Amino acid sequence: MDTPTRYQPLRLRRSLLSVPAGNARALEKSSSLACDGVIFDLEDSVAPEKKAAAREALKRHFAGLQRASAQERIIRVNAFSGPEGQHDLAAVLACGPDAVLVPKVSGPQDIRAVADWLGDQGADESLRLWAMIETPAAILNLAEIAEVGRTSGGRLDCFVLGLNDLRLATGIADIPGRPFLVPLLMQALVAARAAGLDVIDSVFNGFTDLEPFAAECEQGRQMGFDGKMLIHPAQIEPANRAYGVSAAALADAAAIAAAFALPENEGKGAINLDGRMVELLHLDQAKRLLAKADLIEKKESST
Repeated sequence: MDTPTRYQPLRLRRSLLSVPAGNARALEKSSSLACDGVIFDLEDSVAPEKKAAAREALKRHFAGLQRASAQERIIRVNAFSGPEGQHDLAAVLACGPDAVLVPKVSGPQDIRAVADWLGDQGADESLRLWAMIETPAAILNLAEIAEVGRTSGGRLDCFVLGLNDLRLATGIADIPGRPFLVPLLMQALVAARAAGLDVIDSVFNGFTDLEPFAAECEQGRQMGFDGKMLIHPAQIEPANRAYGVSAAALADAAAIAAAFALPENEGKGAINLDGRMVELLHLDQAKRLLAKADLIEKKESST
C-alpha cells in the first residue's frame, strides 16, 4: 500500500489559538501573537443572539489583514444543518481563510455536506476543511470520516480533538494524564495518519496553570500529534516548545540525511549509522523534521 499523501505542503501547526469572533480586542491582538494558527470561533464562544454581529466583525477583521501570512487562519463555523451554518459559510467565503473547522462531526456526511456546498459556491480548491472530533459517533466513524478527504475534492486536511464535548457525552472523567481518553486519542491519530491528515490535540482548560499544560503537550507530542488547540495566549510558548524541534532531534536528523548522501551509501535502503540500522523511512522522517525546523526558523526570523 502506498504511503498516504499529504494534501498540502508541510505547515506549522504546533499552536492553534481559539479566538471568539465576537471579541474585538482578541481579534485585533491575534495577528501579532506567536501561535502558528488562529481558529476564529463562530460556534461555542458566541451566544446565539450575537452570531450575526460576530460574522460581521470577523469580515471586518479579515478585510484588514494581509493576505500572505505565516499564521494559518481557520474559521470554526456552526453546524451546517443548523440555522447558522450556511450564514457562517457565506461569511467564510467573504473572509477567505485557509480552512473551515466543522464542529460536532458525527460521520462522513457532515464533511461531504460542507464540501459540496463550498463546491457549489465555487470556493477555491485551496480552502481546506478541518473536522472537529468531539462526539461518540465521530469516534465510531473515524476511518470513514478520514477517508472522505479522498472523495470530497481532497478538502479534508486535519482532525481537531474536542475532549470537553466528548467527556460530557460519555461521562469520562477529566483527570491528569487522561488515562481513559488516551485510547480514543490514539484511534483518532491512527485514522488521520492512514488518510494522510494532520491531527491536533484538544484544549487544556486550566490556562493559568502552565506546568500540567506543558505535561499534556509533551504527552500529545509523544503520541504523535502535530500540535495543540489553545484557549489563551499564555499557552502559546509551551506548545511551540513541546511541538517544536529539539537540538538533539535536529542533530540526529541532519546526521541521517548526511549519511545517506555519502557516495558509498547511494542506492542503499538501509545503512549502519553509529551502530544502529537506519532505513529510508528514517530518512523520510529526518527530511520532514529538517523541513519543519526550517519553517520554524523562517517564522521566528520574520517576527
